[in-house]
Amino acid sequence: MSKVVGQVLVVTAVLALVHAAFSTYEYLSTLKALSKPTNSLPISIIIEALISLALFIPGIAISSDSLEDVTYRGELAKRSIDDQDARMGFMIPSKRGRAIFGDQWDL
Repeated sequence: MSKVVGQVLVVTAVLALVHAAFSTYEYLSTLKALSKPTNSLPISIIIEALISLALFIPGIAISSDSLEDVTYRGELAKRSIDDQDARMGFMIPSKRGRAIFGDQWDL
């Protein structure tokens, strides 16, 4: 149910933002036709754009799915020990050690 409410908020916010953009276009084209300088937008258009932003942010937060755990601990919870240690036997750190430290790396 809350997902539907979030989607309704998002659609309402997008429609309000499109209306604010259209109103801005009409206002500026009217000023241009009358050869008047463009100082700033009317406060009603600015308020409409801010209200659409205020509706959009909670709408997206409500309608989105729950967040997944992206930490290393969360990733290890999904894998077995065989999956996480599968490549450890193929690593040869001595080759990189000789390139970095020179002859002092030799054992």
